[in-house]
Amino acid sequence: MHLMPSCSKSSHSPQLDTILMVEHCILEHSGEYKRRALWENLPKKMMYQTFKTILDYLEESGKIAADREGKICWIHNPDLVRRYAMRENLRVR
Repeated sequence: MHLMPSCSKSSHSPQLDTILMVEHCILEHSGEYKRRALWENLPKKMMYQTFKTILDYLEESGKIAADREGKICWIHNPDLVRRYAMRENLRVR
């Protein structure tokens, strides 16, 4: 009988309310702060590793990006996406 190896590290995922708090802070201060400054200005304190995990998720999901200076900007705009998706003369590749 072959058993799957178990993970020796336990992985921790941020809670939804924590992710939403970071999203709200980025929306409110889009383009103002670099990573560290944004983390320091959150309404509630959290471990930096948790914060980095949230930023990685938001970046991979296309909600945030960093500018040339490293400042975090909110880029997600579902209304604009819907408006372009409705146009007959545009197509998604």
